[in-house]
Amino acid sequence: MTEAEAIRLFKCLADKSRLQVLKSLAVEDMYVERLAERLGLTASTISFHLKKLSDAGIVRAYKTQYYMMYSLNKEIFQTSILEIVQQESDEAKKQAQRDAEYRQRVIDAFFQHGKLKSIPTQLKKERIVLEVIAEAFDFDRMYSEREVNIIIAEFHDDFCTIRRDMVCERLLGRSKTGTEYWRMKNI
Repeated sequence: MTEAEAIRLFKCLADKSRLQVLKSLAVEDMYVERLAERLGLTASTISFHLKKLSDAGIVRAYKTQYYMMYSLNKEIFQTSILEIVQQESDEAKKQAQRDAEYRQRVIDAFFQHGKLKSIPTQLKKERIVLEVIAEAFDFDRMYSEREVNIIIAEFHDDFCTIRRDMVCERLLGRSKTGTEYWRMKNI
């Protein structure tokens, strides 16, 4: 189900009359006049709602004798809401581009000539800064605390705070003795 189809589905489900039509069709297939009688609405109102439901793929129409019958498309309801939400957005590329631009603005604001001007107070910005510093560490290598301090000191004088924050953000791992560090792979 595409994002546009999901939006049409949710808009249809957000209307009380359409929801009542769907509940009736879940019991049995019906024609317009029968639905109108059952729900206490006019036939034109039912036709309007059935058109919306049909356009969204929720309802199917078929002809039997003299009547156009409507049935519930049960397959559409087999998709869970979680599956719809987890599907990649049509705007995913734009969102990724905006994220990259935001990240670059933060880096430009807090770094000058490769040195960290100040530690950001906002957690999101601090995470970006710490990720930049983490790139100075190699994966699959153990570092002594002294080595970690020297690498971080290249960026900022307050290496203790940055080292602690990198461990808290799980950018660096620390041994139980606190003497060895390594770059975490979950960046």
